[in-house]
Amino acid sequence: MIRRIAYALALPLLLFGGWWVLSAGSESFYAPPLSEILTAFGNTWTLSALRSDVLPSLLRLLSGYLLAAVIGIGLGLAIGVNRRLRFTVEPVLELFRAVPPPVLVPVIMLFAGIGDGMKVIVIVFGCVWPVLLNTVEGVRAVDGVVLETARSYGVTGPARITRVILPSAGPQIAAGLRQALSIAIILMVISEMFAASNGLGFTIVQFQRSFAIPEMWSGIILLGLLGFALSLLFRLAERRALRWYEGLRAAQRRAG
Repeated sequence: MIRRIAYALALPLLLFGGWWVLSAGSESFYAPPLSEILTAFGNTWTLSALRSDVLPSLLRLLSGYLLAAVIGIGLGLAIGVNRRLRFTVEPVLELFRAVPPPVLVPVIMLFAGIGDGMKVIVIVFGCVWPVLLNTVEGVRAVDGVVLETARSYGVTGPARITRVILPSAGPQIAAGLRQALSIAIILMVISEMFAASNGLGFTIVQFQRSFAIPEMWSGIILLGLLGFALSLLFRLAERRALRWYEGLRAAQRRAG
């Protein structure tokens, strides 16, 4: 465990060390030394700032992400197990997936206003597609022998979905959720750049517009740290939920 943490932190620490050395003595207004940025970080992101800007962003992100996960997995299961439904809706899914969510922000604002609802909807619209499509593919890839065996043992109806299909499609669903998490962070920032009064995206843009460059860089660093922390938490949850899969892969590596 300690070795894995060391591997995960090695490259970020190396990059920060290189940034510190290369930026030392910089006189550029737009690329100040890292030491100045870190000083601004400590002065800017106090507990009060975290409550007023970071907490609302996290709540919007988690709301949109969890809602997208529920919708994506639910629809993905329905489409994956029903071949006729899949053939019917697949062209429409591909059409909507190709639409970049930031383009729809002005349209969503017309119907949902400029409050938190709009920001959550933007996150949901961008995150639902990787979850939905990966769930469909995961369900389609379930071994037919496994399904027939479950049917012969009387495992049908909801039990067939919860005990056979969902566990078998779990790794593919987790891959979609992992992709959706990075998209959620991006859309959280983009949605807060439109008619917002708080949040990380709003604060970073305000720093940029007022030429508070060290503070702007400190917000970007905070955003990166937030993404790293959420990715780490997701990895821990994924490992716990797919413990059987990790054990299977480890056994295959030992056998190979």
